[in-house]
Amino acid sequence: MADISYFTKEGLEKLKAELQELKTKGRADIAHAIAEAREKGDLSENAEYDAAREAQGMHELRISKLEDLLANARLIDESNVDLSKITVLAKVKLKNLNNKSEVTYTLVSEKEANLKEGKISVDSPIGKGLLGKSVGEVVEIKVPAGVLKFEILHIGR
Repeated sequence: MADISYFTKEGLEKLKAELQELKTKGRADIAHAIAEAREKGDLSENAEYDAAREAQGMHELRISKLEDLLANARLIDESNVDLSKITVLAKVKLKNLNNKSEVTYTLVSEKEANLKEGKISVDSPIGKGLLGKSVGEVVEIKVPAGVLKFEILHIGR
């Protein structure tokens, strides 16, 4: 049975765009590379041809994985997100009580997580530690580097 993955509208659109790019431009680029390598002579001793064919296999595998992911993707309705407690899609402002800094994270699915964009996975240690908590609570979360202590300042969208 395939795993169901939950996505924001933005995350789902990114996946669809990537799949479309791989199926069109990506396949055309690989076909061109294979054709160029084929023109260079004996295929049994042609490393470029072998590399292009291997790249084609990896490319098709990525397309297949994206198609499976999209087939089992579910869109999260952001208008139904309960903001009284931390849930998926909640934007959370935290105060790190260890170093007194403030950070803001949006909790998303594992597939959408991107720390540079401030999106952390609900399956990460911090994400798991925050789920279900409310404004004003202080949570201690064990991470590989030790224990982090956060005060929840705000939950929003």
